[in-house]
Amino acid sequence: MVDLFVDRVLLKNNKEQDELDTEREIVMRLQNRILMLFFASAACERCQQFTPTLSNFFKRLTDEFYVDRAAQLVLVYISLDQTEEEQESFLKELPKRCLFLAYEDPYRRELQAMFNVEELPAVVVLRPDCSILTPNAAEEILCLGPDCYRNWQEAAEIIDRNFLINEDFEVKSMCSWSDPMRRLKYRVEDEKKKSKKKHHDRGWGGGGEEDVNGRMEEVHHGDGDQEQKDKIGGFVKY
Repeated sequence: MVDLFVDRVLLKNNKEQDELDTEREIVMRLQNRILMLFFASAACERCQQFTPTLSNFFKRLTDEFYVDRAAQLVLVYISLDQTEEEQESFLKELPKRCLFLAYEDPYRRELQAMFNVEELPAVVVLRPDCSILTPNAAEEILCLGPDCYRNWQEAAEIIDRNFLINEDFEVKSMCSWSDPMRRLKYRVEDEKKKSKKKHHDRGWGGGGEEDVNGRMEEVHHGDGDQEQKDKIGGFVKY
């Protein structure tokens, strides 16, 4: 997936049209995700009719209004428009979270040839390894809507942590996917603190303490000032 856009510049479909132009940015946005390459043109009437359905499909899987966490899905518009103005007007109909290639980027036509796109609209769905999951999912999206994403997810064999069933965990709402590991870590640390406190209390009551090898060493007390010092500092902190 990432290799497909190495050394390329992807633009965000926002007002500023921010660029993803470093390998790190591309990796963070595309790695371990299903990629939809949307080939279309503003001059294509069928494309104009299909775009609202595609936009709704993508939003229902990635917009926080519909889902708690976005699906591992990326939409990239591959413009086959004849002018930059046509491309800009078409982008206004697409979700703000989608990406696109600049109009002057010849890679748009290379991708069209690479995936043998002849009919528009075309939604080429790719696995994370860049292999083709379906050469054109336009009809599937029209017929099944967001449900077809689960079919893609299974066929792509990716682990989508965003659709984990809440009942599988102790709490219904977790802060992040790493929450179970973090809670386990803290539980272990708490047990260590309890064990340390218990051991510390035994030292006060028994007049002795355990060394690192588990042996008990007698704490010998002197008299006078030395005895007072021993009472204050006679326990080792681990």
